[in-house]
Amino acid sequence: MPLRRRRNLFSLIIITTLGLILLNWTAVLRWFYPIRYIDEISAHTEATSLDPYLIAALIRVESNFRPDVRSPKGATGLMQLMPETARWVAGQLRLGPDEVDLLDPDVNIRLGTCYLTMLQKDFDDNLVVALAAYNGGRGNVSRWLAEGRWNGQLDDVRNIPFLETRLYVQRVLAVHAWYIRIYRGMWPPPSTELPVLPDIGHQVESWWHRTRQLLDGRLPLPRPDI
Repeated sequence: MPLRRRRNLFSLIIITTLGLILLNWTAVLRWFYPIRYIDEISAHTEATSLDPYLIAALIRVESNFRPDVRSPKGATGLMQLMPETARWVAGQLRLGPDEVDLLDPDVNIRLGTCYLTMLQKDFDDNLVVALAAYNGGRGNVSRWLAEGRWNGQLDDVRNIPFLETRLYVQRVLAVHAWYIRIYRGMWPPPSTELPVLPDIGHQVESWWHRTRQLLDGRLPLPRPDI
């Protein structure tokens, strides 16, 4: 394709994109922040006090809605559960070993939602602390609170000893608030996706939080085992 035609095509794409943004900014944001597995999230938050948008935010941060993701340490699936944690939660639910397939979105969301609910109850319904424990480990968070290193409040989040956990809590709550805003708090949300854009949005978001790590002047500590 001649250079002039490529430039004209590129200009047309830019103008069209800007026009779409001006016409429907909310729809564009929903392309960048899609929500998948709506039925599974609905089913497994219905009997809890957890907002389905919170679980959607946690899944986005943990796996960006990719059910086959495995971390170097073995955290698996949409909600990035460690296998031993999943087996323990499954035991509390009286599920058999053959029912703990973390690559199955429905199973993963069920176990992850149940685990976060348990953590919230263990920490006196403090969601901020529960999220910190989900990422940093229940034992670590209990020790920080007991030693007075962190008071368990969001406004004191900078005192969370693990940088990764500190940013994790902030990021999940930020995405949660953003979801509520762009979907207007209505569940189930309308489905609006455009290929490629969701991945770009997640990459930009990850870049922003990584920049915050660098500005903080410290390297992220390894994620501890739960």
